[in-house]
Amino acid sequence: MQAAKYIGAGLASIGLIGAGVGIGSIFAALIEATSRNPAMRAACFTQAVLGFALAEATGLFALMVAFLVLYS
Repeated sequence: MQAAKYIGAGLASIGLIGAGVGIGSIFAALIEATSRNPAMRAACFTQAVLGFALAEATGLFALMVAFLVLYS
């Protein structure tokens, strides 16, 4: 039973990979947009922070499920 919990927690942690890739692509797009049009930096940064928060929230949900599987 303990081994199944570890396997389940590991599988639930796969969602963290998607959050990492999403955050990386958000900030890569921010750097590209800023280099193309520096005047729009403030507007692009606001949108990037919102996207970062949403991507990070999905990663935290995956981490929460992993902990629930592991410690319940």
